[in-house]
Amino acid sequence: MTPERFAKITQCYPRLRLAVLGDFCLDRYLEIDPGKPETSLETGLAVHNVIRIRAQAGAAGTIVNNLSALGVGEIFPIGFVGEDAEGYELTRALRQQRGVRLDYFVSTPLRHTFTYCKPLIVEAGRPPRELSRLDIKNWSPTPPLVQNQLLQAVREVVGQVDALLVMDQVDEPETGVVTAGILQELADLVVQRPGLRVLADSRRSLRGFPPVCLKMNRAELSRLTGLRLEAGLAEIQREAAALARHNGQLVFVTLAEQGLLGASPLGTVDYLPAWPLRGEIDIVGAGDAVSANLAAALSSGASVREAVELASAAASIVIHQLGTTGTASVAQLQEFVCYTYL
Repeated sequence: MTPERFAKITQCYPRLRLAVLGDFCLDRYLEIDPGKPETSLETGLAVHNVIRIRAQAGAAGTIVNNLSALGVGEIFPIGFVGEDAEGYELTRALRQQRGVRLDYFVSTPLRHTFTYCKPLIVEAGRPPRELSRLDIKNWSPTPPLVQNQLLQAVREVVGQVDALLVMDQVDEPETGVVTAGILQELADLVVQRPGLRVLADSRRSLRGFPPVCLKMNRAELSRLTGLRLEAGLAEIQREAAALARHNGQLVFVTLAEQGLLGASPLGTVDYLPAWPLRGEIDIVGAGDAVSANLAAALSSGASVREAVELASAAASIVIHQLGTTGTASVAQLQEFVCYTYL
């Protein structure tokens, strides 16, 4: 990508208005100093002394963080938190991000705040080491009242935004934001607003999603299409192209160390190999950085090839940020993409 094209695309970001619909999570990091060991007098078990606590928005919130880092003008999260301490922390973390508007973010006593609590061993001169996570999730179906609030939010926001990103993060169907009712609303939107770009990703499966722009990894492509997990790159490209033609929408597939591809309904496939590793990595959040950068770039007039290039660079930047779920700014992307061109 030339520096001129990079500038033309990214200079549009402050004028963008994007909505992120999905499961917002609190990422709470507990930094443990192994140099302060203790043993519990009551149980005889080891005590891990936490010397620092960090909280940031995760899951769909990671997409919001990346959009904010890119300088997107207005970002509308659509999701819910519980009326609990975790909900307070998550809402505060979102509010602190530049460009975020919480007009359509629901606080409810009917749900727990989805939380990933991540204990980290932090030692000087070593990468942070994560211990077993402590999760807070909802195990019952999302109440109709909350679903209706989310449906109303989607209906109100779609007329105001350039694109809608959808992030389904929960493991148990119907317990999060992306319920059957939301999927039906998205299906109706595809018909009613054919010009609205909708980019969807799902932790479980994109099966049952309406024909929108889909972003997935290799395993998710396999679950959706029946493609063999051990399939080679040529097979993956053919399957992605066939899916794009069938849905009449773009399809993006992340391939870890092999890279990233984008397939269009016309049957063309743009593939880029992954950037070389530059040290220790942490892959958490890479997929969300890809989603954010694809949506921002495509909404700013980028071609599929250009969007893939920017998203691939963002993923490489993010995976080299250890002990956190990282982001990539326009300045970081410029150094990556334009330096490579020169």
